Amino acid sequence: MTAAISPHASRRSFLGRAIILSIATLFAIARPHAAQNPCCSSKPGRQSNASTKAKIRPDIERFRSRLDAVLSEAHARKADWGVLIANRDTGETLFDLDADRYFTPASNAKLFTSVFVLATLGTGYHFHTTLEATATLGADGKLAGDLLLVGRGDPDLSNRKFPFLGKVEHDGPTERILAEMADAAVARGLKEVDGDLVADDRYIPFDPYPAGWSVGDLFFTFGAPVTAIAFNDNSLTITMSPGVRADDPAVIVVDPAEAAAGFTQQITTSAPGTDPQLAVVRQPGSNFLLLRGSVPLGHAPVKLDLAITDPVETTALTLKHLLEARGVRIKGRIRVEEAPAPQALKPGEAPVLLSSESKSAEKNSAANALVLADHVSPPLLESVRVMNKVSQNLHAELFLRTIAREKTGIGSAEIGLKLEQDFLKSVGIAEDDAVLTDGSGLSTNNLVTPRSVVALLQYAIHQPWGSDFMSTLPIAGVDGTLEDRMKSTPAAGLIQAKTGGLEHVHALSGYATTVGGEYLVFSIFVNNDPQHGRDATAAIDAIALAMVETIGAPAQHK
Repeated sequence: MTAAISPHASRRSFLGRAIILSIATLFAIARPHAAQNPCCSSKPGRQSNASTKAKIRPDIERFRSRLDAVLSEAHARKADWGVLIANRDTGETLFDLDADRYFTPASNAKLFTSVFVLATLGTGYHFHTTLEATATLGADGKLAGDLLLVGRGDPDLSNRKFPFLGKVEHDGPTERILAEMADAAVARGLKEVDGDLVADDRYIPFDPYPAGWSVGDLFFTFGAPVTAIAFNDNSLTITMSPGVRADDPAVIVVDPAEAAAGFTQQITTSAPGTDPQLAVVRQPGSNFLLLRGSVPLGHAPVKLDLAITDPVETTALTLKHLLEARGVRIKGRIRVEEAPAPQALKPGEAPVLLSSESKSAEKNSAANALVLADHVSPPLLESVRVMNKVSQNLHAELFLRTIAREKTGIGSAEIGLKLEQDFLKSVGIAEDDAVLTDGSGLSTNNLVTPRSVVALLQYAIHQPWGSDFMSTLPIAGVDGTLEDRMKSTPAAGLIQAKTGGLEHVHALSGYATTVGGEYLVFSIFVNNDPQHGRDATAAIDAIALAMVETIGAPAQHK
């Protein structure tokens, strides 16, 4: 299979075309209804929970009229729509369109992961990545054994700058954190390693690609493999510059440089005045990726971000080079240690939670190791903010597995999902209202109802960390994946919500403050939508704008 690439695209717009391929302005056959019962009560009829005798608020009628106009457009009629809007403070349902039907949530699945991880681990949880050994370090600087880089699921082992202030910024070289760890080890006196340099990835089982991910996802950054050692988001940047003459090989620079062996390329220099032509080919064998194409003579460098196919080994090789550059001799080889796949849970079987004794034993075992460097991540809330603002899939998958590891000692996705289902039931979400198969939403096997999303958001906002959670969501017209949506409209700055997009799928769920001063929680889904580009989100944005402009606002008198 081959994927053609536009080299002029920014990272965000390129990913948008790669994943968010469709959504239109479609129409559900059933007419939308307003409702006035609590949003999270037992499930009513499929289309609406409105009482036929209930008096519908005039502002809700005005919203419904505008939504009808949006969904009556030709492109909207064949798609499936689900909408639920409730008062944020009381939970009163204000509008309901097929809120109890299943929809593929795409990255709205990250809302479930966000709330689950914050409720379970807390906003101040920290990940630790260590350089350690069980052998002794002599006075002469010789380590009489292996040196281990132990990963524990830190999703931000990169040069990403914190705190996150609306957009991704970088500080220093890609390998900055690994360099700091190498410096710390040298400061402790390390001069020679008699054994191997071991990349210890055993914190989570080796299962890098969740069920339901498409093979087409796996070479882009949003489909990067899930590993306990996650260096630079398990992604690489390829910079391609033209050669001296037409037909010369292009000049290729890879960052991190140690990832260059994970793909092959056939990039040449084309005649001046033409456009760059690039394609990624998926091929069998150890070099999964083949990059083909050309860069015109005299053209500016072209950059492309791809997933690293062997991120743990790449990390170890990078660390080896950093240590050697600091005068540390490593006599052994690079070795990767992975945990075996865990035994699957039997149907209906619950994960066994770690006892306090088991947790103490784990801590004592770690305390017995000789720690030469300990990198402590930013607080969990900051990592959740990155995940939600830019829709980072790897973060979500690592959060899910970290919860499983912390609670059971086995960091498998299956156990994480089982624990998540138990959590959702505990906060009042019906077991069959959210069927999740990954943490990020990249899988098309996920199914949720708009009602489950609104119930989740309603729960979250009333927790002590609720306002912190809400702050991690993109703001319409301001930042994250909503930076360029609803800009220069009354909705700008008034909607904080998570986007979601896959082929034929789009979603927007979160919180809104209307121009009339009402605080809302909402969920909007569209599935089976063939629209592309901006047309894919236009209808959802129009619904969101109508919600902000009409609900809670008095009627306009002429």
